[in-house]
Formats: sequence, structure tokens, C-alpha cells
Amino acid sequence: MTHAPARPAMIWAALIVVYVVWGSTYLAIRVVVEADIPPFLGMGLRFLVAGLLLLGFLRLRHGRERIRVGRRELRGAAVMGLLLLVLGNGMVAVAEQTVPSGLAALIVGAISLWFVLLQVAGGIRPPALTWAGVLIGLAGVAVISLPRGGIEGVEAWGVGILLLATISWAFGSYFSPRLGLPRNALVASAYEMLAGGVMLLVISAASGELGHVDPAAVPARGWLALAYLILLGSLLGYTAYGYLLANAPLSLIGTYAYVNPVVAVILGWAILSEPVTSIMMIGGALVVGGVVLVVNGERTSAKKERTEDSADLAPDEALAG
Repeated sequence: MTHAPARPAMIWAALIVVYVVWGSTYLAIRVVVEADIPPFLGMGLRFLVAGLLLLGFLRLRHGRERIRVGRRELRGAAVMGLLLLVLGNGMVAVAEQTVPSGLAALIVGAISLWFVLLQVAGGIRPPALTWAGVLIGLAGVAVISLPRGGIEGVEAWGVGILLLATISWAFGSYFSPRLGLPRNALVASAYEMLAGGVMLLVISAASGELGHVDPAAVPARGWLALAYLILLGSLLGYTAYGYLLANAPLSLIGTYAYVNPVVAVILGWAILSEPVTSIMMIGGALVVGGVVLVVNGERTSAKKERTEDSADLAPDEALAG
């Protein structure tokens, strides 16, 4: 039995979901922390509930065997939960107590640049176009970070935490193939969110956050933003991304890396009246431009490798490929 090819309309619908939903999570996180929901508690609830819902859906849809994993897979998911969700997303929420959502998105948008540097440290030599993108993008990060976006009230520690969170996310992404994660992307995501959620809630309790929150005093917009992060930011976003991984070329999927920061800046300005300074515009243009060059450089390199591999095959082997 063969599966029908994915329709272009479905691919673009999923891509728009990833563009808008993941770009809007920075805004939702800012609303959560401004509503006096402590960052570790808020993100812990987000990922724990989202992980449970996703795991329950997979169990009902595909049966118990689909969600059964071994000890090594659980350990790998826990490591990813730590690097991506605790030290990544959790720290973004901590930083957004002082950093506006748009500025945070521009700094985090440099993830792919750090990823390339990790590849270089591992012995991979990127093409010249990728190198140019890395240098331009990192210059943009410096332009934004050193003067803290030119926005009054932004603390240096918030910008520093964002940089560390970005590096942690890139580090986790780089080492994920070596961790023995569950083969199914959604199963892996569910266990990563469960592990990350539990760790964040433990940190919340240990840091005393639970004693400084009054659920009745949290305005409705805070709970709505948290529900948005759970249902759309985590569940819908991951589902759309998983669909794209199965049906769309990576070169197209990779465009979310430079669209998300732009979406976040626009939403922060339009909804929360966040300032958009000339420093943010110049530095953001450098970051987004650098990421565009990196994505295109990696795309060109991948095409070249495929062409060379095909040329090395005998004619009958190439046809059998």
C-alpha cells in the first residue's frame, strides 16, 4: 500500500503554522511572566501537560507499543529535555522577565549560527557562504546584545542568559543523533517534554517559586497565554513540524529559522507595544541575513554532495538509488 503524496497546500499550511505559532511563543512567554507566573513553574506546567497530552494521544491513536521505549531512549530524552527545554526554553522565560519578546527572539534566532560552529569544532568544514553567514550573523548578535537592544530597562543578565540558552539549544541539537532517542519524532518530543517539565517543576520548588505565586491573583491573560503555549506552541507546533519533516524538503523547513524572529518582533510591537529600536533593526537584519546565508550555504553543500555521490555510482547503481 502506497501513501498519497503530500499536497502543496498542506505543506504550506503546516509551514505557516510553524512560522506564526513558534514565532508567537516569545510573546506568550512574555505575557506569562508579566502575569506573575514564575518562569520555571510556568514552563514546567507547559511542558509537563503538553507531554502528557501528546503521549496520551499517541497511545490512543497507535496503541501501547508505539509509546514503549527502552531505558537508553528515556535517558536520551531526559538529556534533550535538560538541554533544550530546561536550559533552553526555561532560561528564555527567565530572561523575558527583563528582555522584551521581540529582542529575545532576535538573539535566539542565532541558534543555527552556533550550530555551525559546533559542527566546525567536530571537524566539519562548511562552505564559504556558510562562513559568511556565521560571521555576519554573529556581528548582528553583538550589535544587539552589547547595547541590550538600545532599550531602557533591559538587564545585562537577561541578555547573557539568552545567549547561554541559545548555545544550550544548539548543543543539544548537535548531539541529539548520538543520544539514542526514540525513532518516532513525536514520541521523542513527548518524552522530552515530560522530562523537561518534571525538571523545571523540581527547580521551581527548590528555588521557592511555589511560595511566591497566588493562582487567584494571576490575571486571566496569564492562564490563557499558558494554555496557548501548551496547546498551540507545543502540541500544534510540534505536530506541524513533524508533518513537515515527513513531507517537505529540509531546505524549505529551514526557513522557519529566519521567519520566526521577524514574526516575534512584529507581534511584540503590535500587541504589547514593545519598542523596535534602530539597533534592533540593524542587528536583527544582520542576524536574519546571516541565518539566510547559512541555510542557503548548507542547502548548496547538500546538493553538491548528492551530485558527487551520484557521479561516483555506476549507471545501473545510480538508477537503483
